[in-house]
Amino acid sequence: MLLKIYPDNPNRKDLDRAADILRDGGLVIYPTDTLYAIGCDAFNVRAVERICRIKGIDPQKGKLSIVCHDLSEAGAYTRIDNAAFKLMKQLLPGPFTLILPAGADLPRIYKSRREVGLRIPDNPIACELVRTLGNPMLTMSVRDPSAADDEEPEYLTDPELIHEKYDSRVDLVIDGGIGDNQSSTVIDCTATPFTLVRQGKGLVEL
Repeated sequence: MLLKIYPDNPNRKDLDRAADILRDGGLVIYPTDTLYAIGCDAFNVRAVERICRIKGIDPQKGKLSIVCHDLSEAGAYTRIDNAAFKLMKQLLPGPFTLILPAGADLPRIYKSRREVGLRIPDNPIACELVRTLGNPMLTMSVRDPSAADDEEPEYLTDPELIHEKYDSRVDLVIDGGIGDNQSSTVIDCTATPFTLVRQGKGLVEL
């Protein structure tokens, strides 16, 4: 199913509809400030396992990231020291994934992990969807990790083509307009000094 939501003024009924799908264990592809991403309720183990199967990732060993709608929610699921908080205030919301020590309130599928990736995208659809859901979303980009950067197909940016590719595997694709073709910049904040793991769309000096 393809659902058009306008980023300038996301319709509340449409957000409620998408959030209900997530609460029922569904998978939703949604726009971010970088690539389109596949998301699910991070507290729904079966939904997390579904995404991991699609992406070919072992949920017990693969690196997992969550989306929160603001810094307050992020503080419930990650451990943030003063230096990390200062950086987060500077960069978020924005095109960054910050690797942080895992917090005590993370869902049980994360319990054996010492760290988790955190995203707060600068995209009103993504953030309002998480706020409406009431839980963080597990998130993974639609990028095929085996494809070279210069060989990426258009399904990375065009929601109609993304829908064609994923319609049989997810429950909803949100059309939030043409997306970006760059990944987020990844910063490891689990130890000081912080380290740049991957340079993506976000620019920062550490």
